[in-house]
Amino acid sequence: MSLPPTKRSITNVTASSSSSSSPHFQPPMKKAKSQAVACSLDPNRNGLHHHHNNQDDNNVLFDPSSMPLHDDSKSADARTPAAANLSRKKATPPQPAKKLVIKLVKAKPTLPTNFEEETWATLKSAITAIFLKRPDSCDLEKLYQASLTYSSFLYFDYYSHLQSLRSLVGQSPDLVVFLSLVEKCWQDLCDQMLMIRSIALYLDRTYVKQTPNVRSLWDMGLQLFRKHLSMAPEVEHKTVTGLLRMIEGERLGEAVDRTLLNHLLKMFTALGIYSESFEKPFLECTSEFYAAEGMKYMQQSDVPDYLKHVEMRLHEEHERCVLYLDALTRKPLIATAEKQLLERHIPAILDKGFVMLMDGRRLEDLQRMYSLFSRVNALESLRQAISSYIRRTGQVIVMDEEKDKDMVPSLLEFKASLDSIWEESFSKNEAFGNTIKDSFEHLINLRQNRPAELIAKFLDEKLRAGNKGTSEEELEGTLDKALVLFRFIQDIELSKEINESFKQSSQARTKLPSGIEMSVHVLTTGYWPTYPPMGVRLPHELNVYQDIFKEFYLSKYSGRRLMWQNSLGHCVLKADFPKGKKELAVSLFQTVVLMLFNDAQKLSFQDIKDSTGIEDKELRRTLQSLACGKVRVLQKLPKGRDVEDNDSFIFNDGFTAPLYRIKVNAIQMKETVEENTTTTERVFQDRQYQVDAAIVRIMKTRKVLSHTLLITELFQQLKFPIKPADLKKRIESLIDREYLERDKNNPQIYNYLA
Repeated sequence: MSLPPTKRSITNVTASSSSSSSPHFQPPMKKAKSQAVACSLDPNRNGLHHHHNNQDDNNVLFDPSSMPLHDDSKSADARTPAAANLSRKKATPPQPAKKLVIKLVKAKPTLPTNFEEETWATLKSAITAIFLKRPDSCDLEKLYQASLTYSSFLYFDYYSHLQSLRSLVGQSPDLVVFLSLVEKCWQDLCDQMLMIRSIALYLDRTYVKQTPNVRSLWDMGLQLFRKHLSMAPEVEHKTVTGLLRMIEGERLGEAVDRTLLNHLLKMFTALGIYSESFEKPFLECTSEFYAAEGMKYMQQSDVPDYLKHVEMRLHEEHERCVLYLDALTRKPLIATAEKQLLERHIPAILDKGFVMLMDGRRLEDLQRMYSLFSRVNALESLRQAISSYIRRTGQVIVMDEEKDKDMVPSLLEFKASLDSIWEESFSKNEAFGNTIKDSFEHLINLRQNRPAELIAKFLDEKLRAGNKGTSEEELEGTLDKALVLFRFIQDIELSKEINESFKQSSQARTKLPSGIEMSVHVLTTGYWPTYPPMGVRLPHELNVYQDIFKEFYLSKYSGRRLMWQNSLGHCVLKADFPKGKKELAVSLFQTVVLMLFNDAQKLSFQDIKDSTGIEDKELRRTLQSLACGKVRVLQKLPKGRDVEDNDSFIFNDGFTAPLYRIKVNAIQMKETVEENTTTTERVFQDRQYQVDAAIVRIMKTRKVLSHTLLITELFQQLKFPIKPADLKKRIESLIDREYLERDKNNPQIYNYLA
């Protein structure tokens, strides 16, 4: 290696005791102990070369042949190799190893005039041999030494040399053969670049880092390869076309060389042209391929087979991303396949095969449909299809009067089937579960009261029969399933679920005013007594609560309408009296009135009426309960039992009570004759369906019965008082609806019509 012009010493070089010497050596030096050897100033002779193949491994030789020689006639001695051979006389006993110290002169050596040309000729010959795959006689270590000395000149000359190289890619009509040639050319370039980079390691590690705007050898090689590709667009186009043809062939079932695809696509990535040159046309071809295949398979296959095919295709595309495509291609590739195979055909899939899958309880195929639809945000379409299916199928069960005796078992079987599908195929999706409940509620309402009556009769028969023919566990299971149907009629349990869901919702946690707790009972109008609406102006906090709950409820159950029954509301108020804190259990109207006294000490009857909006009669009753009853939270001025228009009310500062929570009962006003009659009629109207059910139940059992006996049995079965005239009206109503008929020979006898 060449020696830099700095002082350097080499110590602890042990000389051999052998007397053999190389022909290049000078005679042994006498008395070599502590003797310094001065090196020649000729840079061509400042090379320290260690001959490993020489028999005398301990000789130290300064061999200028390791570098090109420079003819200097003025320095004959300098051209003579200098060798140091340390040996001992035979008579001398063995002595410790001697130290050889080499000292360099501080003067800077000069390069010969033709050093650059000769060094570059050596490197150029070696680099060309690497690119042409020819053997080279030059030692790699010498090449490295030369590149180290010649680094500042080598980089630019090497760059110019690579620019002059032309692509050796061969042309072939066979695309696979052509791609193999491209892959071989790329692999050869990588191998050659690695070899050249190893030779010129000093360039990458030192010169490139110290010199601005200079690329490393590897980056320069990639840049040149990319430049040659851009100068030959037909090569790049043919390469991309070949890659697309191979991938399309693999999709059609042909065996392809995936390793070749992997290497070429990695080449595109390394060159920085993967996205623009390959990925864009690849996604376009994928879209065209699956658009045509989707149309073809939808026409030729049934829905289960088509869904399996789509699932298989998506798995194949995922495998391609793992095996040879770039990882960033996965998302757009899968999205393209999903759009062409699934998203475009959602309506056709549902119309063609959904009913068949539901009727056959094809749990695996339904689960596959749910999974695939969730990938393209099509679950809403699937949910609507479920709702339509339940209503259409359930309508056949409920509306067929000839099969009333089988209605409840059929509904139970249908509900069990839907629950199984919901759990195993639809992943217990909450929206799907609500859809099933809503659809069953719709079914129960198709025939007013008839399903409820049949469910009650079914339960009655099961309880009367006991566990005859069935085990106790089976009987309990049947009763539990029947009670589930009752929830669609008596919806108080559903109301509890809604209330719990609301309390856990984000709206309740973030938007509700602090210090207020509220529970809402949502009841279906058709299943509960009707109450006349009563208006009231609620405090701001309660209005906010109602609005938030309404927003939550309608987001879960679209198409419904909430109507607040203010007359049925009740509250618990915390009141601070001078003599202690209390909790007041009051109605909603009482609450609205009491909260007015947070801002005023005294209010007139008219002021309270204007502020609350409560109708006159209800307001008098409310104020009477607060100021004239047993628990007097307010004081009336002047005192008295009745509330007049000119009365005023003040907060009772002296209120005391032994209990912490106090119930303030409402005052029940005396009804007039007209109100009493109206109430009686409303009660009977609510009970008329129970009377109808009892009449049908008796007549269905007896088939033929006289009017007197029918009235007698009705009085025995009905648990509430009723007038015979009202019973007669219900019998006439059933005759008009063709449940009963009068006997042609005797009008006092009724016949049951099946």
